[in-house]
Amino acid sequence: MPAPLHLIQTSSSIPAEADVVVIGAGIVGVSAAYWLARAGMKVLLLEKGTVGAEQSSRNWGWCRQQNRDARELPLSTRSLSLWEDMTADIGENLGFRRCGLLYLTNSQAELDGWARWGEFARGEGVDTRMLNATEAAQRGNATHRKWLGGVWSPTDGIADPSLAAPMIAKGVLKHGGHVVQNCAARGVEVSGGAICSVVTERGTIRTSQVVMAGGVWARSFLNQVGVNLPQASVRSSILSVKPGAFGLPDALHTHDASVTRRGDGGYTLAISGNGRVDPTPGILKSATEFLPMFARRWRHLAPGDFQGWRYGFDTIAKWKLDRPTQMERTRILDPKPDARTIRKTLENAQALLPALKEVSVQAKWAGYIDSTPDGVPVIDSESGVPGLFIAAGFSGHGFGIGPGAGHLIADLLLGREPITEVEQYKLDRFKKSAWGKVSEF
Repeated sequence: MPAPLHLIQTSSSIPAEADVVVIGAGIVGVSAAYWLARAGMKVLLLEKGTVGAEQSSRNWGWCRQQNRDARELPLSTRSLSLWEDMTADIGENLGFRRCGLLYLTNSQAELDGWARWGEFARGEGVDTRMLNATEAAQRGNATHRKWLGGVWSPTDGIADPSLAAPMIAKGVLKHGGHVVQNCAARGVEVSGGAICSVVTERGTIRTSQVVMAGGVWARSFLNQVGVNLPQASVRSSILSVKPGAFGLPDALHTHDASVTRRGDGGYTLAISGNGRVDPTPGILKSATEFLPMFARRWRHLAPGDFQGWRYGFDTIAKWKLDRPTQMERTRILDPKPDARTIRKTLENAQALLPALKEVSVQAKWAGYIDSTPDGVPVIDSESGVPGLFIAAGFSGHGFGIGPGAGHLIADLLLGREPITEVEQYKLDRFKKSAWGKVSEF
């Protein structure tokens, strides 16, 4: 069944022209459109299905600095304050709050890794606190276990995946932007080597600027204009339980299970890093680029089934702009969750937090995570096609840094001083060896 999602009403008509067209209304796309509209741009946000209906409503909801890759940390830090800024400006509940994140472990190696990261992060101004065994037991008293140690990051937090993208889309409308759902962008047209229009199922929009923020669909879309984005998809399965379990941490991570308090008082349950790799034409073609990631995560990733192939989001084929595409045949990716993973997650979470045995399962779902070979997104204005911006490959980290990523996209498009450095997000970094640095955390 689909993950919970708040639905909003938007226009059904498309304008003849726009300063910029943002394709994809997940958390990154709505944030980019929001910051551009707030800056006075004439923005059109296009979504083939429903705002936030794919991975942006299917994640844990964590907004963290803790254990971020160093290349993402500045964007993570800025995003926390931007969540607050957006909430105040839009006047809607995004479910964001700095509740703090708790990590617990009985692994000395894991504790050592957190300590190394903490030493670096404190030098960057991050409030991250190592916990000894006594402190870990106190903060994790709901587990009724002893722990070797842990980490407490008090300024990190969570937002509500069912609310965030739709409410930010309302912010786009508030600032004069245009949002259209159930309208697929089939491709772009180029004149003189640069973007001149976007072709949709409802007609053509004149524009010189396009932001591709289509999640797992981005690779196929960019392939139509000869841009190679190395991207793989991982199918993640999680579940939620009903309200009624009390005294639990708002956000807790352990090796065996992670739990997050939802806006309705229930909890989302997951196992960090676990996923299925469904074969697709795209991943088969570029498997060697992802060997380092697969080698690093082989304990957590397993071969999937052919759902991804049937959905057609990662094709290597070209399509015609005057005919329906796979995006119109699959408005919302809603893959079946892996039953074994769901069962193991529930068992692990109930063993970790006995109070969860008193509540029943509310929902189960899966989503596709768009991943790059190094686990760091591509946010780049230099795609090789003038006017075509890329914001994809967020590797399961996009929800928390969505506001900052959207702001950075707006900065690049508007020629403003960017809120963070951009070199680490450029597409051309993948021209180097596939065995380059892979994200550690």
